[in-house]
Amino acid sequence: MANITRWEPFHEVVSLRDAMDRLFDESFLKPFGDSSSFGHLWPSVDLTETGNEIIAKVSLPGMKPEDVKISLTGNVLNISGEYSSESETKEKGVTYHLREHRYGAFSRSITLPTAVQGDKIKAEYENGLVTLTLPKAEEARPKTVNIKVKK
Repeated sequence: MANITRWEPFHEVVSLRDAMDRLFDESFLKPFGDSSSFGHLWPSVDLTETGNEIIAKVSLPGMKPEDVKISLTGNVLNISGEYSSESETKEKGVTYHLREHRYGAFSRSITLPTAVQGDKIKAEYENGLVTLTLPKAEEARPKTVNIKVKK
């Protein structure tokens, strides 16, 4: 006697979608894995834009401002630095069971959406968060055009 199974046409489509989601997650969003030593070396950045400026908020917990280098080349913002390693405990009988703090050099380059005035950039540091205020170049700012009425 033959088994009869119900055909679900969307089951294969959902399986394909799940496989594609996993592929993109592993390849682009987490290229070094989800908790590997390289995956978290890039600082997190929020980049927002208003009419007159671009604001970048860079998360650098545990970093000192003097250990961070920020530069602008054209419209590319470069952020680099190094998390220095605390001296490892060499005491007899001490064993690490978990070590997730990041150590080592990092570098991040972000292409800005528009031209900025490099000589007027402001950087402020508070509680591990660097806030960069990048004024837009005059030609990149929105312009208002007044309409004259002919008489």
